[in-house]
Amino acid sequence: MDAIIKVLQSAAAKQDNNRRPTQEEAEAAVRTLLLWAGDNPDREGLLDTPQRVANTYKELFSGYAQDPADVLGRTFEEVAGYEDMILIQDIPFFSHCEHHMVPIIGKAHVAYLPDGEKVVGLSKIARVVDMFAHRLQTQESMTAQIANAIQESLRPRGVAVMIEAEHMCMAMRGIRKAGSTTTTTTFTGSFKTEVNEQVRFMTLVRGR
Repeated sequence: MDAIIKVLQSAAAKQDNNRRPTQEEAEAAVRTLLLWAGDNPDREGLLDTPQRVANTYKELFSGYAQDPADVLGRTFEEVAGYEDMILIQDIPFFSHCEHHMVPIIGKAHVAYLPDGEKVVGLSKIARVVDMFAHRLQTQESMTAQIANAIQESLRPRGVAVMIEAEHMCMAMRGIRKAGSTTTTTTFTGSFKTEVNEQVRFMTLVRGR
C-alpha cells in the first residue's frame, strides 16, 4: 500500500511540475528572490518590480510558444532554378544561459543551399534565430537547433550556421573575463560532406 501511495505522489508531483505557474505565482517568486537577495520588495522602488520581471520574462522566453515550421512554411518557388548559397550574416541576438539565466549576446551567420525549387524570405531566417534565442540556451544547442530546423523545413542541399557570442556568465561572474567570444558551427548536407562548401562559407563570413 505504501508503495502505491508513493507512486501516486510521485506522479502528482511530476504533473504539478509540468503545470505552467500563473502570473501571480511568478510575481511571488520574484518577491522571494528580492528578499533572498537582501532587499525589501515593499519599498517604493521595488513595488512594481515583480510584475515587471514576470512580464519581461514572458517576452524574453517567448520562443517556447513558437514553432520554426510555422515560420519557414511559406516559401517562394519562382526562383528560376537558383541553387547557389544564400547567406544571411551578422544577425544580432540576445539569449540567456540555461545554467545561470544571464545574457548571451552575439550574432549568427546562416547559409543554405536551395534545392533549386524554393527559397524562403530572408527575414524568416532571422526570425528562426530569434525564436531559439528566446529560450534558455547553450550556444552549442542553439547552433544545432537553427541548422536542424532549416534543414527539416526547407529540405535544402545543406545548411551552415555559425554563432559568435559573449557569455555574461563568464564576464559577470566566475572567472570574469569580459570580452571573450565563443564560436560554434553546425553543418548539414553538402556543407558537411563537401569541404569546399565549408571553406566558401567560412571565407564569406570571415572576409566581410
